Amino acid sequence: MESSDITIIGAGVIGLMTAREFLNAGASVTILEKNLCGQEASWAGGGILSPLYPWRQAQAITALVLPSLKCYPKLAENLYENTGIDCEWEQSGLLITQNPDAEAAQNWCHKYEIKTEVADALFFENLTADLHNPVFLPEIAQIRNPCLLKALKQDVLNKGARLIENCELTSFTLHNQNICDVHSSQGKISTKEIIMTTGAWTRSIFQQHLIGFFDAPEIYAAKGQMLLFDAPPNTLTHIVLDDDQYLIPRRDGKIIAGSTVEYNVFHKDLTIEALEKLMRFATTLLPALKNVPMIKHWAGLRPATEKGIPYIGRHPKIHNLSLNAGHFRNGLTMAPASAQLLVDLILNRPTVVNPTPYQFYKHLYAAT
Repeated sequence: MESSDITIIGAGVIGLMTAREFLNAGASVTILEKNLCGQEASWAGGGILSPLYPWRQAQAITALVLPSLKCYPKLAENLYENTGIDCEWEQSGLLITQNPDAEAAQNWCHKYEIKTEVADALFFENLTADLHNPVFLPEIAQIRNPCLLKALKQDVLNKGARLIENCELTSFTLHNQNICDVHSSQGKISTKEIIMTTGAWTRSIFQQHLIGFFDAPEIYAAKGQMLLFDAPPNTLTHIVLDDDQYLIPRRDGKIIAGSTVEYNVFHKDLTIEALEKLMRFATTLLPALKNVPMIKHWAGLRPATEKGIPYIGRHPKIHNLSLNAGHFRNGLTMAPASAQLLVDLILNRPTVVNPTPYQFYKHLYAAT
């Protein structure tokens, strides 16, 4: 099979965004996906376009989050123009019921010009919550991630990408510390530059196919289970974060309740314990949900790393291999800037974001 300039393994939001950046730069791109495009962690998440408590995150995460958030309104508009698919970007605002580190939150929001409002009693008319320094961030947005993935898929195909789905890796051919070929269930694919955007599967790919070339990246699965309620429109008008769980209202009224965080669990089996926990949380916080059907329960595998900082950049020993993986809970939130950073590095363009904290040897650098 004829090689493209860029071969991307993994067609989640990071892979598709990275492909889009390369295509916009004039490169030819082949994308390989072991299942169907956009059906793993990117699809399973809630779509909140912010870390849950951004002031608690490492500076390296903030550095990718802020430019990404500025990209999303125009990105959603461009995708709609190019594909006719509405990603449902909504500036619905984020209500935080418990904010014990209020001073840190205020300082962070002031530093990065994130608007805050006092969350008075009107915000809680239909909610039952234990309040501690509640705050409302009116500019925080969400996006309906399955719609975003459909739009990104169609957009990269429109731009000329070759997408090969149901393409299971079987081995690599390496020569002089370069990956020359990818062998798969769909045949042999010759490679020039190869990018792994393989999320929670990155470490296992290294362990199975690249043993002896370098230690596998420290990326581990963290399962998350979520529920969907079929509520009438305007049952809830903004995202609500209560401790470490949240409710997300969609444009059509449906409400997502999430989520569990189950470390080192590499399967998507659903559990009664998680169902009961999420049902109890959702119906207690928003009692109106007791009167609407719960219509879906699902799970996804997040790619967890130390402090949630992804790997973005070239592999230190395999010359034509790069990573863009390990975004933990913030793949959508960091995707545009992560893609731009990786493409800037590969094309030797000046980077907007300092690449040092995301390198393969990132544990040698301060992450905060």
